Amino acid sequence: MNTADLGLPVEVPSTALFTDQYELTMLQAALKAGTAERRSVFEVFTRRLPHGRRYGVVAGTGRVLDAVTNFRFDAGMLAFLGERGIVDEATLKWLADYRFQGDIWGYPEGEVYFPGSPLLRVEGSFAECVLLETVILSILNHDSAIAAAASRMSSAAGGRPLIEMGARRTHELAAVAAARSAYVGGFATTSDLAAGFRYGIPTVGTSAHAFTLLHDQERDAFRAQVDALGADTTLLVDTYDVAEAVRTAVEVAGPELGAVRIDSGDLLLVAHRVRQQLDDLGATDTRIVVTSDLDEYAIASLAAAPVDAYGVGTQLVTGSGHPTCSMVYKLVARAESADPSAPLVPVAKKSTGGKTSVGGRKWAARRLDEYGVAEAEVVGTGAVPDELADRQLLVELVKGGEVVAREPLDAARERHIVARANLPLSATQLSRGEPVIPTEYLHLPSGS
Repeated sequence: MNTADLGLPVEVPSTALFTDQYELTMLQAALKAGTAERRSVFEVFTRRLPHGRRYGVVAGTGRVLDAVTNFRFDAGMLAFLGERGIVDEATLKWLADYRFQGDIWGYPEGEVYFPGSPLLRVEGSFAECVLLETVILSILNHDSAIAAAASRMSSAAGGRPLIEMGARRTHELAAVAAARSAYVGGFATTSDLAAGFRYGIPTVGTSAHAFTLLHDQERDAFRAQVDALGADTTLLVDTYDVAEAVRTAVEVAGPELGAVRIDSGDLLLVAHRVRQQLDDLGATDTRIVVTSDLDEYAIASLAAAPVDAYGVGTQLVTGSGHPTCSMVYKLVARAESADPSAPLVPVAKKSTGGKTSVGGRKWAARRLDEYGVAEAEVVGTGAVPDELADRQLLVELVKGGEVVAREPLDAARERHIVARANLPLSATQLSRGEPVIPTEYLHLPSGS
């Protein structure tokens, strides 16, 4: 089912207060100064990848489009802002009519990125663009971190399916976003029903240790589950003695038993023993699913084990040690006046400590070598060189305030498979290293 981002089955609430107060106070000051309507360009980028990572993964784009569409100040919100004295009456009046009317370009969801990549470009008046900073960053930083971890895990899994099962390890709403991002990054299913309902992600799940402990004997628990769910179910076999549980499971379900799940112990050793036991019992098609605090390194260590699927929770929803991508939202160009025809002037932050930015409205393209493998991320301003014209990465997402690029979630998932495959082979190595391709800047004359 491909329902993702195509008329969601649940309503998205207003996102107008998913923001920091300084965005509204900047708006008030700009309105008073007469600069609020100056045409402006903001860009989302990261100055560096998380330590040791070779590439990043764009995720959350569809949620950003929802957030921009639903960025509305209702009467209750305006009353809150007024009662707290956060902004004045003139600003409240302006906010009451707020609708983003600008343009947004960005890397399509599922694409990979590198330091300096202009992942999202938001254009419009300063006033309408500045308000979107926090909600855009909160979505992209979280979702891209999860997708990057998922991508590493799916690569380490070598084609074996991955189950997202981290809902109990994070905020209940973050869990839904995490399942969505994991699917983009290569996971096949989720245990989270809200994610299945909202985004059409396939859902799975059978039983926990509590179900076995509920019954007087393990055999009774297995019989109850098979009677209710069929022989193709997955039986959890590590509540007591694994070998005895596997024997009982096959006796109860027969050789048609769908799968057994192992959630503890030396997974490499136990998986080999269970596979041998299943084969000896005639259950040669019964699959083995392993769980238990897996990350990409643990998954890679099981590459030689007879494992058919992995279930991952905590490490996935926390970005496998990197829960954010450190993306920023910076003004890179603005007009000299509120006149719509006024040319754009590049602007950039210049400071010490590695927090500088590069001014100018940017494009990005990925240069390939003679074998079609990516060799550089090229970022520039002004005219795009002819040889890179058909390799540009940014696509139009919003035009004149209207979303023009909604797509099924499966499209982002498939795009990521292709994007990762076009990177050098070292991109999928789990050893720490620099970005797999460099970012090159072409400082051409800035256009408007």
